[in-house]
Amino acid sequence: MKKCTVTVVRKACYPDLSEKYENPLEHACDLEEGQVFVSENGARPDGLCESAWGVMQPFVAALARGEGNFFDGWMKNPFSAMISCNDGFRPVSFYIEATEE
Repeated sequence: MKKCTVTVVRKACYPDLSEKYENPLEHACDLEEGQVFVSENGARPDGLCESAWGVMQPFVAALARGEGNFFDGWMKNPFSAMISCNDGFRPVSFYIEATEE
């Protein structure tokens, strides 16, 4: 299996949606843009949000098996994916890329 890097590319925030729909939260997300995680054998890296992992895990698992070319040429690098977490108030975008061991 290949290793995969998971890089936090962008964090967004929609305070208007939070104000309208969300109960106040003291703390929501510790991830920072530029932060890099390494998945070995398709496992969730320590420190990576479990909710975000649930969305990206199928892509990481496929890339770790050497698969790629999702959606017939979606990504310039066929052994990568751009995935966002499912937080509609503070979505985080991740660039996932298979790397050689």
